[in-house]
Amino acid sequence: MTTTQERPRTLGELKASGYRSRPVREEMRENLIARLRSGEELFPGIYGYDETVIPHIVNAILAGQDIIFLGERGQAKSRIIRSLTSLLDEALPVLVGCEIPEDPFEPITGQGRSIIAERGDDAPIEWLDRSARYGEKLATPDITIADLIGEVDPIKVAEGKYLSDELTIHYGLIPRTHRGIFCINELPDLAERIQVGLLNIMEERDVQIRGYRIRMPLDVVVIASANPEDYTNRGRIITPLKDRYGAQVRTHYPTEITHEIGIMDAEHHPVPADFTVIVPDYMKEVIAEISRLARRSPDVNQRSGVSVRASIANYESLLANAVRRSIVNGEDTVVPRVSDLPYVIPTLSGKVEFETVEDGREEQIMEKLIQGAVAAVFGRTFNLADLDPVVQRFKAGVSVEVGDMVPSAEYTRLISSVEGLREAVAPITGGTPAEQAAAIEFLLDGLHLNKRLNKDRVGSKIQYRG
Repeated sequence: MTTTQERPRTLGELKASGYRSRPVREEMRENLIARLRSGEELFPGIYGYDETVIPHIVNAILAGQDIIFLGERGQAKSRIIRSLTSLLDEALPVLVGCEIPEDPFEPITGQGRSIIAERGDDAPIEWLDRSARYGEKLATPDITIADLIGEVDPIKVAEGKYLSDELTIHYGLIPRTHRGIFCINELPDLAERIQVGLLNIMEERDVQIRGYRIRMPLDVVVIASANPEDYTNRGRIITPLKDRYGAQVRTHYPTEITHEIGIMDAEHHPVPADFTVIVPDYMKEVIAEISRLARRSPDVNQRSGVSVRASIANYESLLANAVRRSIVNGEDTVVPRVSDLPYVIPTLSGKVEFETVEDGREEQIMEKLIQGAVAAVFGRTFNLADLDPVVQRFKAGVSVEVGDMVPSAEYTRLISSVEGLREAVAPITGGTPAEQAAAIEFLLDGLHLNKRLNKDRVGSKIQYRG
């Protein structure tokens, strides 16, 4: 691989180096093929799409097609689209002094052709990093043709250029992404007349600005994203533009709980480094299960979806309260507990949209989601019959109090005083008092949700009894 210092700096040097220009689609295809042959991961950090979404993306790139991604919020559409730049060459030679990234061998604007005509092989070359070859725009009703395609520049006209002169044009975002990838997010929100302009530039390579018409063979891969309901809604998008996209790739939420947990682990903001953080697998499962239950709940608006960002934010809130407890109690080890789960409600309420419900019921719905998640994970973790010795001790009159601010040391005394409790939590706990505290709370709350124990709130604490 040539270094930055060794790269050609003039058109003549570029010719002498044997460099070959390729269309963007061919470039992406060849780089994709090389990566597939090497076994390198195509989209690092994307979970749960290996057998569903990624094969369709690969096929679309191999076919040289423009792609539209359909999916609800929080399904990694933008991340996948931005990661497509990894299939571009590391650097691309462009003419110096042009408004758009011109191919030194085949410039498409009058400006580029003029530079080649004047300088010939001495025309200066610079190298464009792959990250600079990506453009993105969120579709909003106020977007204009000038934003996407271009506009006559009044300053250039004032300088003496004629309106009929191509050099008076100030190019928009898409021409400036020539030889790259351009993405339009939420495509159906684009006004119909702008969709027509986009169709022209995609299909006909025909740019019309203020009555001035030029042919521009732009080399751009145009990607789009949209909500499925908006995209299929008649009248939200013109049919010819919909027809222009070669591949329609449907994204989805994680189908496996392990995928959701993987995203949470990768994306959450870390806890301050001066704490030792231990998150039991069952607590991660509970957080992931809350989102999974919300995606099936009739009380939650499923058209807007429940983003994976809800799981990430809930996970962060859970850890935050565990950190707060450690600070207050002077502990160095952070282990989240079931009693920390109510603190995800403020986070979750900002991430989901509810169907029409009575005022004040939203919090009850979220509490039921949390309870359902704990019960589901408990059922996958324990066999109720194995916990009969613990239940019998509570029936004999034992009661315990727990809480999110109770020091971990108190649970150590608790585990010694309730017969059978140590053996019951042994499969899911480590050796630290904080881990034992989390395991005890999970066990007790699971038994309550399975109607084996009663649960009462006593001030800031929770009491479990037979």
